[in-house]
Amino acid sequence: MKLHNLFTGVFLLTTMTLCVGQEKKNDQSLKPSTVNETIDRTILPIQPPKYPAVSELDARKVTAPPKFEVKAPEGAPNVVVILIDDIGFSASEPFGGAIETPTFETLADNGLKFNRFHSTALCSPTRAGLLSGRNHHNVNVGSVMEVATANHGNNGFRPDDAKYVAETLRQNGYNTAAFGKWHETAPWETSVSGPFFRWPTNSGFDKFYGFIGGETNMWNPTIYDGSVRVEVEAEGEEYHFTEDMTNQAIKWVKFQKAMTPDKPFMVYYAPGAVHAPHHAPKEWIEKYKGQFDEGYDVLRQETFERQKALGVIPQNTKIAPKPEGLTDWDKLSDEEKKLFAVQMETYAGFMEHTDYEIGRMINAIDEIGELDNTLIVYIMGDNGSSAEGGLIGTFNEMVSLNANRTAETVDSMLEYADEWGGPNSFPHFTAAWAVATDVPFTWTKQVAGDFGGTRNGMVMHWPNGFEAKGEIRSQFTHVNDVAPTILDAAGLPEAKIINGVEQKPMDGQSFLYAARDAGAQEKHDTQYFEMFGNRAIYHQGWLARVIHSVPWEVAPVATLQNDVWELYNTDEDFALANNLADQYPEKLEELKKLFDKEAMENNVYPLDDRKYERFNAAIAGRPDLMGDRTSITLADGMTGITENTFLNVKNTSKTITANLDLKGNDRGVIICQGGQFGGWSLYMNDGKPTYTYNWLGLESTTITSKKSIPAGSAEVKMQFDYDGGGNGKGGLVRLYINGEQVGQGRIEDTTPLLFSLDETVDVGRDDATQVAYKEFKNTKDSDFTGVINAVTVTIPERK
Repeated sequence: MKLHNLFTGVFLLTTMTLCVGQEKKNDQSLKPSTVNETIDRTILPIQPPKYPAVSELDARKVTAPPKFEVKAPEGAPNVVVILIDDIGFSASEPFGGAIETPTFETLADNGLKFNRFHSTALCSPTRAGLLSGRNHHNVNVGSVMEVATANHGNNGFRPDDAKYVAETLRQNGYNTAAFGKWHETAPWETSVSGPFFRWPTNSGFDKFYGFIGGETNMWNPTIYDGSVRVEVEAEGEEYHFTEDMTNQAIKWVKFQKAMTPDKPFMVYYAPGAVHAPHHAPKEWIEKYKGQFDEGYDVLRQETFERQKALGVIPQNTKIAPKPEGLTDWDKLSDEEKKLFAVQMETYAGFMEHTDYEIGRMINAIDEIGELDNTLIVYIMGDNGSSAEGGLIGTFNEMVSLNANRTAETVDSMLEYADEWGGPNSFPHFTAAWAVATDVPFTWTKQVAGDFGGTRNGMVMHWPNGFEAKGEIRSQFTHVNDVAPTILDAAGLPEAKIINGVEQKPMDGQSFLYAARDAGAQEKHDTQYFEMFGNRAIYHQGWLARVIHSVPWEVAPVATLQNDVWELYNTDEDFALANNLADQYPEKLEELKKLFDKEAMENNVYPLDDRKYERFNAAIAGRPDLMGDRTSITLADGMTGITENTFLNVKNTSKTITANLDLKGNDRGVIICQGGQFGGWSLYMNDGKPTYTYNWLGLESTTITSKKSIPAGSAEVKMQFDYDGGGNGKGGLVRLYINGEQVGQGRIEDTTPLLFSLDETVDVGRDDATQVAYKEFKNTKDSDFTGVINAVTVTIPERK
């Protein structure tokens, strides 16, 4: 009998009956307090039955009770959720795009494509909605973790009354694992001091292998196994994180099935791809050489026509206009065209490489005979494609994340075209490619008021669960529907209490009904969207929205009070090309009131349209592990300290004082922050203290001591006196040995907002890429040869 035929029976019950009665033996057999013990799967963890005390002295005269074990419902499927990062609705071939994704396509051919599936328009919120089954503000993840604020709905503090679906599965007999990107832990909770309650292994997953933050270097990542830092020992293109995480996922699936073949598993597979940095093996990039030379306008139109031919958009769809401010391809210079083509080739190669790795994992599941009873939800994007690379793209994403629009030029980036996507780059493409991979819509990631920011292609595959193959489903669905769908497929109820905490109801609902009936009326007929003031409300085919800010612009379009609302009939206007606000003002007012209602119920208010300012915890108002501290003392071996758990040394003076025991002619890093694409490092070379400031990977300034230090104890000090007068200004560096000044030099520009989203503060070495990359080849080469007894970093009190 196929699994879906069983759902009308016992699997949909919220309780199960466990028969534990046993035959008597000398009247001393152990029996539960009731012969038929009822298991309530809505209260977790499920407790074993209670047994009376034993009066028999001799264990040989007593029949021991049976082992109590909570098992998943019989026939419950394995679950694989795949979430690609930063890719739009139309990027992949199955949804009309130019990027080949054979694994995605094969699953679609043997499963279903959903063409009205939605995300939240940004990374962390989509992941929170997916795993919790709730609206993102409802679990305090209104934006990405790095810009959390102090307000409910946006504070990054995931509550205990909204546990992730993996926790429900784990406590109902599943093995669970997460691989890849997490981005669900508040930044002040990412240090060695934790707390670890909101790390993956305390969020429902038995196993985690991946990175905690929003992005990482694919060639030289900052990754964890559980909560333990993993060191990657590889150089150049010998290693790629997507390949590593896939190897880990395959090993885990095969191992757990070998040990417990009757136990189902859940895998949450969330690669860093294709979020910046766009890192891909050269052979995958070269496959797309020349394929985008005709430009993004041609790609956009050709994609639109393919979408109609495939049936993923209605035949009457009119393509929405391209945003103002994006230059037409035929008006670009030859240099711009060359650079932009390289950017898209890299992005396409990155995605196809990722899809290939996903295929390896799917093949491994098939090899062990589990594919037919594995529910696969493959989501092509946690939001639309990203326009955060700005109007010309960037060789180093840290430049754009620091709101710098002038440090790079087309000509300066063209010099490194051959390295684009390789280990010496940290790149992102121009916003125009984001628009061209979000067809037929206007906007991109961050723009929650447009389906270009929230509409993502999704494929569902489960041979044992539904019979349809190669079809399209057009019911409105949302990322918060995934968790209820998993529970529905597993025959499990939504938990009411987990670990003693009453759970708030899930906001989403299962879309298995749509998989089994193409003509079924949609059940998810109301959904709000909000991100950085961009906002919308969907209700029964209508969408009211505000375009409040543009991803590549710092300032919003208007103040929150003066925003202009638009209205669309999405049943007739798939692409949101025809604004009906003037034609149906009463409908618009009705939906605006509905948005207010949803916003109040989900902690959406107050709206916060600040972007770059919120990287600063003091401005955003969120907790800061350092608090009001103005100094921290570390010692040898203290590494992996994230930027959000260290003193904020940007836009201020600082002093570093190190007490050392030296061997003579010492070499290596004393303390550093950041890496090859931005940061600072105090180190020794040939016994001489040296300080390098790496400004956004574009310019490195090095000040070296005139004297070397012999063997013995010594104090090395670096003093930086900031010029002031705003952010990102320069200052004077002085070096001291045992109180004597031995070097001096100026730094003209400093990093104003962010050194890195993944590289860390390290003592005694420079983990991952090297700040002083001209001096040190790799982490091992940067190991300090002496002993660092203490190193103190001090900043002045901020006014």
